[in-house]
Amino acid sequence: MNRCWKKLTAGFALALFATFSMFADAATNNYQLNVVLSLTGRFAFLGKAEQHSLELLQKAVNADGGIRGRPLQYKFYDDQSSPQTAVQMATEVLATHPAVMMGPSIVAMCNAVAPLVQKSGPVQYCMSPGIHPTKGSYVFTSGVSTIDQGNALIRYFRLKGWTRIAIMTSTDASGQDAERGLESVLKLPENKGIKVVENVHFNITDVSVAAQIERVKAAKPQAFIAWSTGAPVATVFKGIVQAGLNVPVATTDGNMTYAQMKQYAAFLPKDLYFPSGQWISDSSGPGFPPAVKKAQEKLLSTFKAVNEAPDEGGMLAWGPGTLLVDALRSLGPEATATQLRDYLAHLKNAPGVNGMYDFVSVPQRGLGVKNIVLTRWNAAKKHWDVVSQPTGIPLAQ
Repeated sequence: MNRCWKKLTAGFALALFATFSMFADAATNNYQLNVVLSLTGRFAFLGKAEQHSLELLQKAVNADGGIRGRPLQYKFYDDQSSPQTAVQMATEVLATHPAVMMGPSIVAMCNAVAPLVQKSGPVQYCMSPGIHPTKGSYVFTSGVSTIDQGNALIRYFRLKGWTRIAIMTSTDASGQDAERGLESVLKLPENKGIKVVENVHFNITDVSVAAQIERVKAAKPQAFIAWSTGAPVATVFKGIVQAGLNVPVATTDGNMTYAQMKQYAAFLPKDLYFPSGQWISDSSGPGFPPAVKKAQEKLLSTFKAVNEAPDEGGMLAWGPGTLLVDALRSLGPEATATQLRDYLAHLKNAPGVNGMYDFVSVPQRGLGVKNIVLTRWNAAKKHWDVVSQPTGIPLAQ
């Protein structure tokens, strides 16, 4: 009896060990890609949209073989919308010696993390279009530059005949970047007829901007640019509506999320414009190469499978996510940070949902002003209407 019990116990132990080993092997076989995002705090609208987009991408990638047979697994870190916390999270990630890290979501957090990786890696793929990495560095960034967004936006205003504009930017890193970018765009010869009738600022912790909006209203602008990302822009939108400022309003693509449009519905400006990547354009049109159409169709079908539609917030993660998957599939999951950096730096004619990436012509980013369109929020349809050609030229009425 004792001998039989020992055999049963030994057999059970072996079976348990084999089962544990199987699960352990499966877990360690995953390709883990660390992502630092603003999942809580004032920028959570954007961070959560990016997280959800990556979760859908993960399912699509793994259904298509993963990274050379290894399942893709994202591990998310919450920087709580704080640069200090972003550095803490990034430091924790770097201790594992990865080849690549995605995020953070916002300019201030990306700029805080960049010095940790800029010279020796790993590759950092920031989600914010508002940083401008050094050519050849390990820092890459998503979307079309805020300078090019401003270029398309001002071109649209000018060609619509809206030459008296007011500008309001937040005093944080995102707002400062936007203000510098708009200043450079307004100095272009083509924009010499544009007049900035008022330029005001606000702090992202302000609970009211009534005084600034009254100054803007008194200046009688034909259009208004209100540039801040996430919860702070709600304060601006409320001020615009309460003051009865009825002019076209434009804001950053970082606010182009369904979650924000739903929560802010009661106080959204009537005419609200956003620069957007070309993913939002009709993929059936003649302007896209077949490979870009295929990428857009894959995007739309992935979201449609869960009865959802993509937004710009999600696309700021989807674009880098697909590029990194392609790079890892090409180089192999053991690729080093240097190999990944060099692969991206020399990438040309690479199809994505926003057009053809060209990192040689547009270092560290791959997309330029030709990849941006202007959109207008359609409250009735609860979607964004495309109102311009690429570069901001208004569509024919």
